[in-house]
Amino acid sequence: MMQPPPMADRPAPRELILHHFELSPFAEKIRLMLGCKAARWRSVHIPMLMPKPDVLALTGGYRRTPLLQIGADVWCDSALIARVLDRELGGASLFPATQPLAAVLAQWADWTLFWSVIDFASQPACLAHRFGHLTDEQRLAIAADRNPFRASVPKLTPNDAGACLAQYLQSLESQLASGHECVCGDLSIADFSMAHVLWHLRRAGPPAELLLAPFRRVLKWHDRMLAFGHGQAQAMSSEQALQTAAQAMGHEACSVTPEPGLTQGQTVSVAAVDYGHEASWGELVGLNALEVVIARSDVRAGRVHVHFPRVGFRITPA
Repeated sequence: MMQPPPMADRPAPRELILHHFELSPFAEKIRLMLGCKAARWRSVHIPMLMPKPDVLALTGGYRRTPLLQIGADVWCDSALIARVLDRELGGASLFPATQPLAAVLAQWADWTLFWSVIDFASQPACLAHRFGHLTDEQRLAIAADRNPFRASVPKLTPNDAGACLAQYLQSLESQLASGHECVCGDLSIADFSMAHVLWHLRRAGPPAELLLAPFRRVLKWHDRMLAFGHGQAQAMSSEQALQTAAQAMGHEACSVTPEPGLTQGQTVSVAAVDYGHEASWGELVGLNALEVVIARSDVRAGRVHVHFPRVGFRITPA
């Protein structure tokens, strides 16, 4: 039976504030990690669609979900948030040195596997299952928000996406058949990145059920992942989260390792290169192989440090 990593003796973690909405697959990835680590955390529910004024008060432009807040530090993108939680919550690492390709496989799942599922689930039967209860006005609002958001992502037909998924699922089925309980052997970030994508697929109705039916080991593995749950969440309003940021004393320690054209204190923009290209502007205060950090000020949130992954984001000097 799959077991969560043992918790090491260490001081209680700082207050973790997750900004998310229920239907976000990438938020589910982080919620499952919180469950795996038996974490206590504060839950701020944000809108699925724009406008998101309280989110932008923290990030300055970035609108993707989820966000992790600790005091006046905000981490964007689930790939970076996962590393922060792994560090904050302790126990056996989900980024084990013995599995250096786990993070690479997770990145593949977050992009290639994820968009294959999104395109497969765009077929009429899946859309009717997921959004049939909504009004025409609500469906049009979702399309108006999401279509520009993912405009730069190449699209597959549902049939082509289904063919891709069948191959991917067969590979995972074979991996699990070789005696592994987890994707890479031991529980790792690769399991959580695949789990949140399949969580979204399993909510897509009869076409997804038919696609998944032959892959019994995959379904059993996924059920074990979902059994981690979400830990212990306590509701927090977005206004309270902004007040927490404004009242925080100091920020996470960071420094700039110079890159060509980038130095400490510059005004820069940071934006995702794949989709959701809204940029955040601020003063460059942190830069290393894993993250870029900008400082920005907001009338409600105060001075906030916003952290982005270095991989997958573009830094542009003002």
